[in-house]
Amino acid sequence: MAHHALEITLTRPLTAAELHHAARTMPLAANCDATRLMTVVRAKTAGKALTRLRRSATRLPIDVITTHYPDRCGKILLNVAFPPAAHTALKAAAGRAAQTPQRFMELAVHRALAEHASAEADRLDRALQDLLAHTTPVHLIAAVEHALTRTSGAAPC
Repeated sequence: MAHHALEITLTRPLTAAELHHAARTMPLAANCDATRLMTVVRAKTAGKALTRLRRSATRLPIDVITTHYPDRCGKILLNVAFPPAAHTALKAAAGRAAQTPQRFMELAVHRALAEHASAEADRLDRALQDLLAHTTPVHLIAAVEHALTRTSGAAPC
């Protein structure tokens, strides 16, 4: 059986006692404010690892579980537990679209990500055009290089 690295996003930070209790049942690594956890789950597939973790970590305030590494198709798997009313609405919308709820959500997420990427590209293009109206490309590239080398890349806790 393979091991799968999973990331857990929590609805609230864990207390030290909750983290200690959870770490006794599975290997866990927490970020600095205990709102995200990493673990490794043994399972045949990444999908089964997500399900196994969801079922075994019932005491954790889990919002979302994702695979940490893309699968062979380059996809990150996502496991979200919807409230009953939202799950019912999702099933109804998927049924109207003649799709499974999983496929319906997959397409909705892809569509939202594509719209976000397009809007971000448009925003950056407008900002770049504004910058180029007031400077030369050479000066702009030098400024970008300077800004990137000043940035350490480490996010403070």
